[in-house]
Amino acid sequence: MVHFVGAGSGAVDLITVRGARLLEQADVVIYAGSLVNPELLAYAGENCQIYNSAEMTLEEVIAVIEKAEAEGKTTVRLHTGDSSIYGAVREQFDALAQRGIAYDVCPGVSSFCGAAAALKTEYTLPDVSQTVIITRMEGRTPTPQDQSIRALAAHKATMVLFLSTSLTEKLQQELLAGGYAPATPVAVVYKATWPEEKIYRCTVETLHETVKRNGLSKTSLIIVGDCMGETYARSLLYHPKFTTEFREATE
Repeated sequence: MVHFVGAGSGAVDLITVRGARLLEQADVVIYAGSLVNPELLAYAGENCQIYNSAEMTLEEVIAVIEKAEAEGKTTVRLHTGDSSIYGAVREQFDALAQRGIAYDVCPGVSSFCGAAAALKTEYTLPDVSQTVIITRMEGRTPTPQDQSIRALAAHKATMVLFLSTSLTEKLQQELLAGGYAPATPVAVVYKATWPEEKIYRCTVETLHETVKRNGLSKTSLIIVGDCMGETYARSLLYHPKFTTEFREATE
């Protein structure tokens, strides 16, 4: 059996209870060494075989899993955050399915949730943004033409950008060209929830200069949007004039 486990946003204690239990039971762990906190490997048993997928190809990962399956062993494929976001898991799922190898998925706390917690920010504020766009700036890996930053920026929704810290000069241009106002709040969160977490606040028009001045190049999320501003409407959910299925309006 193969378990795909989301490692969480960085802090060791932000892995799920299920994820930690699966690590404890694993005979083989293949972890995304470029981003997963290595301290999480302490959950694994002392006889567990550990592989760093940052140094491996997809074919090599699958070969390790096939060998473990042939030996009746349990494998944990440990991905950063939640594996559904930029985890490159679909190709692994398909490769295992083609070989008749059973697998399941244990969700994790994504770094975009960790960043919101670090910022003490709500991404979805009434009258500000009811939509969160999770995306990335086009780099060596292309993006679909109709999902460019410029096209998505036209919505002026809250935008969370992965894998984009080394591309902020072009990113800033595209955000502005797409419709974000120059003064739109931006936060760059370095290693959200890790002990070395740092937060850099700026605006769209000062994004690139802020990233460059602070020497940021990776392991950072960029959050763009007025959800980090001061103006928003009160939620109706807890408003005394609003009736829900659980209570009647009192005003």
